Amino acid sequence: MKARELAVAGAYEFIPEIFPDDRGLFVSPFQHAAFEAAAGHPLFPVRQTNHSRSRRGVVRGIHYTVTPPGTAKYVYCPQGRSLDIIVDVRTGSPTYGRWEAVLLDPRDFRCMYFPVGVGHAFVALEDDTVMSYMLSQEYMPEYELALSALDPELGLPVPEELGEPILSPRDGAAPTLEEARRAGLLPSYAASVEVERALWGR
Repeated sequence: MKARELAVAGAYEFIPEIFPDDRGLFVSPFQHAAFEAAAGHPLFPVRQTNHSRSRRGVVRGIHYTVTPPGTAKYVYCPQGRSLDIIVDVRTGSPTYGRWEAVLLDPRDFRCMYFPVGVGHAFVALEDDTVMSYMLSQEYMPEYELALSALDPELGLPVPEELGEPILSPRDGAAPTLEEARRAGLLPSYAASVEVERALWGR
């Protein structure tokens, strides 16, 4: 498994080796030893797994969790194609405001690790795009917040050829990053790192 550190501090992309044969293929999207070698710590204890299916043009996010409690994620796309986007919304982070987009699909089976406190968005590039991910915390709606994926200051790469983005009412009404910062709604980098270290048992 290959690993690459992303533009957001503490985030990684993983590309597993694929084993095709005349029956199909075999792939292991998560591998503990490879993850720990790249990230320098083990994956969090998994408390919940999520699965979503989206039609072409759907934009979900930017979603993040109040920290604490905070949530870390490990994400991949087993069906369709997704432009998966990580955004650093942690105030005080050395990479605050930066983002990176990675194409996830069942051709390369790239995976992304989202550390505690960052924002997550994705764009479904095909109908029936499936996203699957592991979470460090169970879903608690009172702690889940959203930012606008169409924030012009962030300039996330939502492809114009998809037409008008398909957003949920919640995502359509979400504030920009700067509006959330001024309102005191963003997690801090220090608190996020502290929560994450507790997940590793350190």
